[in-house]
Amino acid sequence: MSDQPEVVRNARARRARLSVDSTTGRVRLVLPPRASLKTALAWAAGKSDWIAAQRERLPKPMPFAPGASFPFDDGMVTIAWQDGASRRIVRDGGVLRCGGPRDGLSRRVELWLKRESLRVLSEETAEFAARAGVVVTKVAVGDPRTRWGSCASSGTIRYSWRLILMPRFVRRSTVAHEVAHRLHMNHGPQFHRVVALLDETDPARSHAWLRANGAALHWVGRES
Repeated sequence: MSDQPEVVRNARARRARLSVDSTTGRVRLVLPPRASLKTALAWAAGKSDWIAAQRERLPKPMPFAPGASFPFDDGMVTIAWQDGASRRIVRDGGVLRCGGPRDGLSRRVELWLKRESLRVLSEETAEFAARAGVVVTKVAVGDPRTRWGSCASSGTIRYSWRLILMPRFVRRSTVAHEVAHRLHMNHGPQFHRVVALLDETDPARSHAWLRANGAALHWVGRES
C-alpha cells in the first residue's frame, strides 16, 4: 500500500484532513477548495508514523489459500485443496473442497462465493419481495467498497457478494432494507416502518454488527 495520499477537494472542508480507509488501507487527504496542494502534501508526508499506526489497526488479510478459514453464513469454512482433484468446488459442511492447479485457486474460490452469494440473495430477495408485494426486476452482485446494497428505481437491486460472509440475520436484514426501497426510495419514516415489518430482527442489531465487523470482510480473499 502506498503512502502517497489520494487527494480530494471538498467544498465543506475547512482544513486539511488525513484518513486511512479501513476497507483498503489507502490514505486520503481531504482539502478545502483553495488550500495549497504543495503545503498539504508536505504536511501529510510528516504523518508517516501516524499512517503506520493506523494501518497496524486495520483488519488482517485473509487470503484464499489451502488450509485457510474464513467466515461464511453463520459459521466458518476451511479450504481443503487437493492437487489433481476436480476444479469443481464443493462445500461439505465447514469444508470447502477444492482441486485444480494451485495457481488460480484464490480466483476460483472467489468466483464460487460470488455464485453462491447471487443464488442465496436472489432467493431471499424474492422471498422478501413477495412478502412486501413488490416486484424486483433483477438481482446482481458486485464488490462495492462503500455500501452493502443498493436499489434502483428500475427495480434492480445490487448487493455486495460479501454478504454471504455475514451471519444470516445481518444478510437478511440487508435484503429487507433494499426490498423496502421498492416502496420508498428514501430513508423517511414510512420506509423505516416497512423495514420494521420486513426485518426478522431489530435492524439496529444488524447495523451494530456491520459497524463492528463490516470492514474486516473487505479483507477476506486479499493477499495483502
